[in-house]
Amino acid sequence: ITSPVAFDILPLKLHPFSQSTPTGLDCVGWKRRISIPVIADGALDKTALTDDVGSEEDLYEDFRSSNHRYGHPGGGGEQLAINELISDGSVVYAEALWDHVTMDDQELGFKAGDVIEVMDATNKEWWWGRILDSEGWFPASFVRLRVNQDEPMEDYPLKVDGDKEDDSRRFGMGQTTKDQMRTNVINEIISTERDYIKHLKDICEGYIKQCRKRADMFTEEQLKTIFGNIEDIYRCQKKFVKALEKKFNKDHPHLSEVGSCFLEYQTEFQIYSEYCNNHPNACMELSRLTKVNKYVYFFEACRLLQKMIDISLDGFLLTPVQKICKYPLQLAELLKYTNPQHRDFKDVEAALNAMKNVARLINERKRRLENIDKIAQWQSSIEDWEGEDVLVRSSELIYSGELAKISHPQAKSQQRMFFLFDHQLVCCKKDLLRRDILYYKSRINMDDMEILDVEDGKDKDFNISVKNAFKLHCRDTEEVHLFCAKKPEQKQRWLKAFENERRQVQLDQETGFSITEVQKKQAMLNASKQHHAGKPKAITRPYYDFLMRQKHPTLPTTLPQQQVFMLAEPKRKPSNFWQNISRLTPFRK
Repeated sequence: ITSPVAFDILPLKLHPFSQSTPTGLDCVGWKRRISIPVIADGALDKTALTDDVGSEEDLYEDFRSSNHRYGHPGGGGEQLAINELISDGSVVYAEALWDHVTMDDQELGFKAGDVIEVMDATNKEWWWGRILDSEGWFPASFVRLRVNQDEPMEDYPLKVDGDKEDDSRRFGMGQTTKDQMRTNVINEIISTERDYIKHLKDICEGYIKQCRKRADMFTEEQLKTIFGNIEDIYRCQKKFVKALEKKFNKDHPHLSEVGSCFLEYQTEFQIYSEYCNNHPNACMELSRLTKVNKYVYFFEACRLLQKMIDISLDGFLLTPVQKICKYPLQLAELLKYTNPQHRDFKDVEAALNAMKNVARLINERKRRLENIDKIAQWQSSIEDWEGEDVLVRSSELIYSGELAKISHPQAKSQQRMFFLFDHQLVCCKKDLLRRDILYYKSRINMDDMEILDVEDGKDKDFNISVKNAFKLHCRDTEEVHLFCAKKPEQKQRWLKAFENERRQVQLDQETGFSITEVQKKQAMLNASKQHHAGKPKAITRPYYDFLMRQKHPTLPTTLPQQQVFMLAEPKRKPSNFWQNISRLTPFRK
């Protein structure tokens, strides 16, 4: 469903404080006086919720029991009035606040902005309505009654049925169907942006300001966890809306050229990445706080004072996550109704690709952050770890596999497992008996290295014959590391992996991707807890599953799954050691 004005893509489970979810009725006309001290800037005083009204709970109940139009119609006069109007034969219209998508043929599906004829409102949660020729049940909380019931339906956007004879009557002789559809899309973009700004303002002023007045209830760290960087998003969106309105042609909306606005702000929209990544933490923190009644009443009092519709705070905070996902959909619709000859066509086309890239980047960053927990778990499984944690410098496993490492001065060859992360290559040794246990041996800083392909034959630096070899050469110290793969294709995969590692580092620098110290510490703490809970220090099959799920462009997609696993876990001859031991055992368990 969409948000209280802008929820866009994802389904939202409402968590009302009452048993039934109220409709978004117009709050004009609510003039009940309540004695609440207010700070000059409009924020509540610390004592505002405890002096004249007693407590947050008293304030909450005071608002609930008041007979203002913002309340739920289920237990009061509004619903009764609606049913009386319907019984008298009057036509009652409601406007959809959010999309209602349903697979049930007895439910009525609609989009935000659709006008629904309410035919039965006896149930306070589900109403029966009609749109054109479709009838069905729909949630009352998804609509609001039209303020002016006498307003003709023709004033609302018309559905295009493809009847060319009606086009001139509907859209006027000077405008084509496609231009009218473009007008509708432009109007939707402008109106939803304005509503979204109002929504962000309500969160910042209705919740954040109030919370900061209550230092006894919230720390700054808690507020950062709950609200993330939503204030930065609010400032960014205000500038974006101003840019859109400058490009908006009020007299002829279909001539508006808004594509350039999205191109201009595509980089700034990347701030949504931080918010989206933090959102699960916000939900967990809110879930923890709302187990305490005083926080429930406080949040509800904030919502009522700001005159926001009846959705819990976690529902409001979902809006930015969904908003950034809707831009590609809106631009795709706009491009669909933009003629190639239109001055805005190329910009809209470029903007669509740009916003798809922004959404893709946000998803990629979310995937990277989810992976840091797995990397921390991997490190905790390594025996004899030395030095700094992997997460101090790295956040992505690029590739891994077994190589022979040849060292100076004896040119001794050693079989080792290598794990290539961004910025570093970690070297481990397998346990002689339990081959799934690894011991930390060393690491190489990839920022100082250059990759050298070595031809088969005698290497003059190490004075030995090599095959399927490559070198890592340190530019600063002239130190050289020689590696040999078992097969030519394995060598090529490693060379490609090193290229991908450098490309990943460069991309992270360009996009400003980084992991906060708090996220790193939390990942290592979680891994430590799991380890102490009794998990063995071993690289088990789930780790290899994780390994293979990483984006390895070097792995051929045509290889069977079993063969892919073999790339990560080298073949070894089956051992009869434990079998022979069991034969000598005088008894069986």
